[in-house]
Amino acid sequence: MIKLIAPFTEEKIRALKVGDEVLITGKIFTGRDAVHKYLYEGGKLPPEVNLKDGIIYHCGPVVIKDEKGEWKVMAAGPTTSAREEPYQAQIIKEFNIRGIIGKGGMCDKTLRACKEFGCVYLHGVGGAAQVLAECIKKVNGVYLMEKFGSPEAIWEFEVENFPVVVTMDSHGNSLHKEIYEMSSNELAKRL
Repeated sequence: MIKLIAPFTEEKIRALKVGDEVLITGKIFTGRDAVHKYLYEGGKLPPEVNLKDGIIYHCGPVVIKDEKGEWKVMAAGPTTSAREEPYQAQIIKEFNIRGIIGKGGMCDKTLRACKEFGCVYLHGVGGAAQVLAECIKKVNGVYLMEKFGSPEAIWEFEVENFPVVVTMDSHGNSLHKEIYEMSSNELAKRL
């Protein structure tokens, strides 16, 4: 396992390769459909949210306030990333994103942006929302909640040893693309 500890510099990200198993420690931000569309269309981030050299997590977490009035993450599994494909490349470029966590992979436009700007796609474990929530040690803040509601808001998390696998690297390699091509070839043999 490779320990990826903040700050998430371009040098650290470009050292990662498809297939690397990674444990992330540091600050990450959630962002789903509403946030991606909003930013793509020119929406402004609150001043507290700095995505430069950051990691954005395609996640709609389940978060409650505990008896002390502090946020507690109950579940934080990855959501399907394909929905962000129309927006992701521009957001990588505009905000200098270094990592994207999600599930299911993304397409060529995002892969090209990862290569050009030094970003990776990190596949999160689907179906393990409660286990992943245990890696979130603190909620630093929530932003745009009034505008988008809880699952679509930007949540700022401090994570420790958050497990992911690099499935798209900054060198133009995509495990998703390789598997799709192998599957297509096998299917063609059988038809």
